[in-house]
Amino acid sequence: MITLGVLVSGTGTNLQAIVDAIASHALDARIGVVVSNVPEAGALKRARDAGVKTVVVDHAQYSDRRAFDAAVVEALRAHGVDLVVLAGFMRLLTDVLLDAYPMRIVNVHPALLPAFPGLHAQKKAFDYGVRVSGCTVHLVDAGTDTGPIVAQTAVPVLEGDDEESLRLRILKEEHALLPRVLQWFAEGRVTVEPGPPGKRARVRIAGS
Repeated sequence: MITLGVLVSGTGTNLQAIVDAIASHALDARIGVVVSNVPEAGALKRARDAGVKTVVVDHAQYSDRRAFDAAVVEALRAHGVDLVVLAGFMRLLTDVLLDAYPMRIVNVHPALLPAFPGLHAQKKAFDYGVRVSGCTVHLVDAGTDTGPIVAQTAVPVLEGDDEESLRLRILKEEHALLPRVLQWFAEGRVTVEPGPPGKRARVRIAGS
C-alpha cells in the first residue's frame, strides 16, 4: 500500500474519485494528507467528509514559490507521503518540490498531451476543431505538462458539443483513469526510462 499526498486548489472531483476508488478497494492506497493552497477550496470539505487529514498552505502567505513549495514538502513528509498527486492544483512547481519527489508527482491533464498543454486545454482543443481529445496522466517535471506520459484516454468530440459538454466528458474519463494509474504505482508496476537526448523519458508499465 502506498501513501498519497493530494494537492488541490478547487472543488476536488478528482480527489473524490481517488477517495471512492480506495473505499471500493479498487485502489490499494491511503491518502496521508490533502494539501490546499486555497483555504476555502471545496476539496477540503470532501477530504474532511472522508476522514482524511487536511492542511492549508496559503500561497499568499509566502514570499515566493520556492518558500511555498518548502512548506508543502514539509506537510507531505510529516504525513509519510510516498507519491504526490496533483488533483486540480493550480500552482507551478519549483525545484524544491520536484527534487523532494523526483518522478513521484502525478498530474492529470484534460487533453491528449503533448497537444494543448497548460491552462484551458479543453477550450484550446475545441477551438482548434479536433475530432478527438481526451485526458493524460503524466509524471511532473520542470516543464509545463512536459513530463513522461503514463496513460491516456481518448474522448471523441461530438456534433453539437460545446466547450462545457466536452469538458464534462473528459472529466468523467479523468475520474476513471487517475485511480487506475495510481493502482499501477501501488502495485510497483511503473518504471521510468530515460529518453534519447532532448526527448522526454518513457514510462513502462509492467504486465501491460
